[in-house]
Amino acid sequence: MTNTLTYKPMNLARVVIWAGFALMLAVAPLIFNKGASISLLSQMGTIMIFALSYNMLLGQGGMLSFGHAVYSGLGAFCAIHMLNMSSAGTMAIPVALIPLVGGFAGMGFGILFGYVTTKKSGTTFSMITLGIVELVFACSLMLPGFFGGEGGVIGNRVFGKPFLGITYGPQIQVYYLIAIWLFISTIGMYAFTQTPLGRIINAVRDNPERVEFIGYDTQWVRYMTLILSAFFAGIAGGLGAINFEIVTAENVSAVRSGAVLLFTFIGGVGFFFGPMIGAVIAVIMTVMMSEWTKAWQLYLGVFFILIVMYAPGGMASLLMLNLRLVKYDKFKRVWPDLAAVCVMGLVTFFGVVLTIEMLYKLTLDSLTSSEMMLFGFNVDTAAPAGWFVAATFVCIGVFGFRQAQVAFINVWNEVSTEIEDQLRREA
Repeated sequence: MTNTLTYKPMNLARVVIWAGFALMLAVAPLIFNKGASISLLSQMGTIMIFALSYNMLLGQGGMLSFGHAVYSGLGAFCAIHMLNMSSAGTMAIPVALIPLVGGFAGMGFGILFGYVTTKKSGTTFSMITLGIVELVFACSLMLPGFFGGEGGVIGNRVFGKPFLGITYGPQIQVYYLIAIWLFISTIGMYAFTQTPLGRIINAVRDNPERVEFIGYDTQWVRYMTLILSAFFAGIAGGLGAINFEIVTAENVSAVRSGAVLLFTFIGGVGFFFGPMIGAVIAVIMTVMMSEWTKAWQLYLGVFFILIVMYAPGGMASLLMLNLRLVKYDKFKRVWPDLAAVCVMGLVTFFGVVLTIEMLYKLTLDSLTSSEMMLFGFNVDTAAPAGWFVAATFVCIGVFGFRQAQVAFINVWNEVSTEIEDQLRREA
């Protein structure tokens, strides 16, 4: 019997991608350094971890959960209590390791609740998770000693002597702490997809009967995946507790669970990086847009409906489809019609936004004045001119979009067929 040494070459593309991700995290606050940008970046980081952990259930395991906020929220409560104990001198845990406390707390509750929820799959699993989140939310009002009642639990991340000048008082220091944990967690969750458990949970998602036929316990596979998902959700909760220095009952609510489902789906559950795109959209639409308009929830709902109807694979699928065209040198044939569709879409969007904003002003805020500033112009909602302009933009946009859409679909189908033919020849 002879021993042979084998050499497996380094996956250079993967190294470049991870190095680029680390570089992006490092330089982001240097580029976006105006106003509350660093705070928004911090929120994006925590939501990215939360959404990626949720995608371990939905995208990789096919488990539609309505109660994932339980693990991040309870992890956040445990983390902020540990933060308070550390600041009081009862415990000696540095702030940098507080997210790990949240992670282990989330894992513990995942072990507790997951054994019950993963007994069933499909719709039954979803309904059980919804019941769990409502149960925990009710307990948050019944157990004020742990949950802090309606006011929540407040913490202070600045305590003890500075280490290398780091106090976690400035937001930039908190951002880099979140960025480090985001990078570590992302690597961990990606590594999970390459493990036997990560592969078998994909099989459970696609064909659980066949998995059982070859000897695997599908309930155990789902259970183990949920525990690991709860661990990373707890890390996100711990980072959120450090960032905001307050944790309330909203952290364990069905609203938070629904939000992570919404934005994970918008980003793309079929791609590992899809939830990260969804996290960016989440902050833009819930934090930034809520400062600009009272109708932000309406825009969010319409955007979600459009994604479900026209891009069920999420924003990540749109990106990958266009990168596929670039790879096979077909994008140059598509982009003129794609640009026309986008321009007409923007014209329609402008008209719709103008209509909605004037409606909101006229019905909700017209007592003081019927005038408002919109896109840099002073618009009188009581005058017909603004409504005429809005209707004109909508009509031109819809008509132009329909015309451009026909040409775009034709050329898209042509290049897609050519790519499929090329792949068959290469095979």
